Amino acid sequence: MRKVVSMLKKYEFILRNLDCANCAREIEEKIAENEKFERVVVNFNTLKLTYESENENRELIEKLVKSKEPDVEVIDVKSKATKEDNKINFQILRLILGMGMAGIGFLAGLPSVISNIFVLIAYVILLYRTILNAIKIWKISKSINENFLVTISCFGAFLIGEPFEGLMVIILYEIGKILEDKAVHKTRNSISDLMNIKPEYANLKTNSQTREIAPEDVKIGDVIIVKQGEKIPLDGIVVSGEADLDTASLTGESKLQNVKIDDKVLSGSVNVQGILEVQVTEKYENSTVSRILELVENATDKKAKTETFVSKASKIYTPIVIILAIFVAGFLPFISEISYAQSIYRALIFLVVSCPCAIAISVPLSYFSGIGKASKQGILIKGSDYLDALKNIKQIVFDKTGTLTKGEFEIKEVKVYDADYTKERVLELAVLGESFSNHPIAKSVLKSCNIEVDLSQVKAFEEIVGKGLCYEIEGKKVWVGNRDLVQTEIQEKGTTIFVKIENKVIGSLIISDMIKEGTKQAIENLNLLGIKTKMFTGDNKQVAEEIANDLGIQEVKAQMLPTDKYNEMEKMLKQKQNSDKVAFVGDGINDSPVLARCDIGISMGGVGSQSAIEASDVVIMTDKIEKIVEGIQISKKTSRIIKQNLVFAIGVKIVVLILSTLGISNMWQAIFADVGVTLLTIMNTLRILSIQ
Repeated sequence: MRKVVSMLKKYEFILRNLDCANCAREIEEKIAENEKFERVVVNFNTLKLTYESENENRELIEKLVKSKEPDVEVIDVKSKATKEDNKINFQILRLILGMGMAGIGFLAGLPSVISNIFVLIAYVILLYRTILNAIKIWKISKSINENFLVTISCFGAFLIGEPFEGLMVIILYEIGKILEDKAVHKTRNSISDLMNIKPEYANLKTNSQTREIAPEDVKIGDVIIVKQGEKIPLDGIVVSGEADLDTASLTGESKLQNVKIDDKVLSGSVNVQGILEVQVTEKYENSTVSRILELVENATDKKAKTETFVSKASKIYTPIVIILAIFVAGFLPFISEISYAQSIYRALIFLVVSCPCAIAISVPLSYFSGIGKASKQGILIKGSDYLDALKNIKQIVFDKTGTLTKGEFEIKEVKVYDADYTKERVLELAVLGESFSNHPIAKSVLKSCNIEVDLSQVKAFEEIVGKGLCYEIEGKKVWVGNRDLVQTEIQEKGTTIFVKIENKVIGSLIISDMIKEGTKQAIENLNLLGIKTKMFTGDNKQVAEEIANDLGIQEVKAQMLPTDKYNEMEKMLKQKQNSDKVAFVGDGINDSPVLARCDIGISMGGVGSQSAIEASDVVIMTDKIEKIVEGIQISKKTSRIIKQNLVFAIGVKIVVLILSTLGISNMWQAIFADVGVTLLTIMNTLRILSIQ
């Protein structure tokens, strides 16, 4: 019986020396089989093992890991020791020594017996690690992997009188593995460089002195000093100083941001010029930089359909090829004129080709690269499944306020409908109510008018979702909101806030909202991509249609409550084609039900907004709509490269298998079909990081 998930704790470890994506999948499945562990994920891209359990069970975890990969070490996440360079250097030295022994054996012109001794020494030097791993895995789990296949191929070649071919198999295999390790390591480092935003220390101010401490040790309310050239380690409010900040690592924007006293600053930003004293408002684990790094690092744990399919296919691929190899070795002499030695040689080629590393590595690495590149552009994508889905968007729905427009309203005009009231009094009554509201329009109105009021007069304040608000003053009921709230037939051109006392509408505020820069071009680009653009808004129909026409949005629905948006999204999802995706773009707070219900929820202006990150699948770290177009382009490029890698890898393997059956290909081609193809697919994957 499985454990109750709510009682489990999450644990994380690093799997050092894990250099095979297929092995990562096998380790994940092996641990998941044990009933003590839930939600097991082995992320080959980050070398991280995560699972949930009642206890850490580290000894059991290590045993299960080594049952599949004896060389893999389970180490703490905080450990900085990687031994990558030492491991690769040792492999290179062993390779050179083995090749030297082989060269003496074949080329030195020594007596036959001595030459054979040198050849055997070369076999031992080059194959001992592979043989030991194959034996350990067979002994522990009674299973075979590429170590076993390569060992059988090399010894088989030696036994049928082709010792040179056998040595070339292991030499080319080792060269390929070294290059493969370097390529994978380079990809991981490239993505790490893209996301190199984690601060190493914080300058904590204590009385008149400062001292360096870890960001994790800083408490809310502490004051830290950020000097020129340093990263801001935690989110906070500037209490002293002025500086220009580089926020490119968070938003992808190169323009510097000037901050001064009372401005909010985000961790991960770099102080380019000036000095700041910042009062911390969030613990490190809740800071912007921590949440971004966690989101990006865990994104590829959510696998796309392509990734899942490849993982399942690789399970049956190798057994099928092994069965075919046995058939070739045993039955080919019966249906042709070749000898058993020749049929065995061809079967050995089958075994070398059967290793699925190229397929197993290239797909997850491509998604990881795509997510890393998007992050550098200020686009946080929560999983490879969402990255994959972006390319299939056929309809995209936008909220208006704060998404297409700035959400910063200005009062254009104050109108009076009752001679007993003045413009000043109408404005004052509106401000009294809006002062208690957190709605973006309310905040903008207050900022725009800038008048002082006595808030102690307000009684029984109530906010009415999607309509406005009401309160009591001097024993009278006041409503401030849209036409539906005050129930009036009065029509005004533009967004209107009506003010009603008791049963009489006494006036209104005509407000305007500015369209964001670059939005029109972004909508045009989406239309050119064949994506149908729509707008859902609670604003009146006339204002909504004016904005939609100006931007080129194809369809608009106005005067909608949050429930109306949700119900309309339900209809769209029922009517769409199976493979098509419907996206919704909103602010991540008011539109969270729709963001959660649609195929792809995209939050705008997500910097520092926890609700935006939680509600959506994609978070745009700036308010720029054009980032959506960039995300779609990254998705399409990633998908193209994955298809290229799969077609190339599978195609080459099939060709070599057919040619080996016909006796045309040899071990050289077989090694290329394994490690050579793996290396080329990894190098092709690196192209994702160069997307402009």
